[in-house]
Amino acid sequence: MEPNRCSWSTKDQLYKDYHDNEWGVPLHDDTRLFEMINLEGAQAGLSWYTVLTKRENYRKAFDHWDAKKISKYTDKKIEALMADAGIIRNRLKINGTILNAKAFLEIQKEFGSFDTYIWSFVGGKPIVNHFKSLGEVPAKTAISDAMSKDLLKRGFKFVGSTICYAFMQATGMVDDHVADCWKRKKK
Repeated sequence: MEPNRCSWSTKDQLYKDYHDNEWGVPLHDDTRLFEMINLEGAQAGLSWYTVLTKRENYRKAFDHWDAKKISKYTDKKIEALMADAGIIRNRLKINGTILNAKAFLEIQKEFGSFDTYIWSFVGGKPIVNHFKSLGEVPAKTAISDAMSKDLLKRGFKFVGSTICYAFMQATGMVDDHVADCWKRKKK
C-alpha cells in the first residue's frame, strides 16, 4: 500500500522518489545547493516536473555543477548549451547560470561556503511548518523576500522570492510536508 504523500508528488515514481528522499531534507553541500538554486531558476515559467526529468542532462551539460568551470563558459559553450535538447534551451537562463556561478564563488570567498551564507537566512536550522493542506503553503515569505533581494544584489539571476521559497523547500530550509503526509507523521 502506498503511503500518503503531499498531493503535488503523486504524478509518477520520479516525483514520489524526489518527495520521499529529497524535498524538505536539509541540504548542506555547496555543489548541490548551487545545482538546486539554478534548477529552481530554470523552472521559472515551467513546471518542476519538467526540470526534474532533465536533471541528469543538466548535470552533464553544466559540468556536474562545477561553479569554477561554469564561471568561465565561453560563447562557444553557450551555443553548445543552446543546442542541447536535454536541457531547457533559454539563453537568458543559461547566461543567468554563468552569472550565478560567478556570484556563488564570491559568496564562498566571503562566507567560507555558500551553505553558511544561505542557511543564515533561517538561522542555520530548518523552519518546520504545520500546514494541514497544500492550499495553506505560501508561495513566498518575508524570508524568501530577503533572500531574493540579497541574492539579486550579489548578482544572481532567476532568484525571485517565489523561486527562493521553492529552493528553501527543496533544500530542507523549510519543511512544508502537510499533516497527512507520511514524512510529517514520521517526525
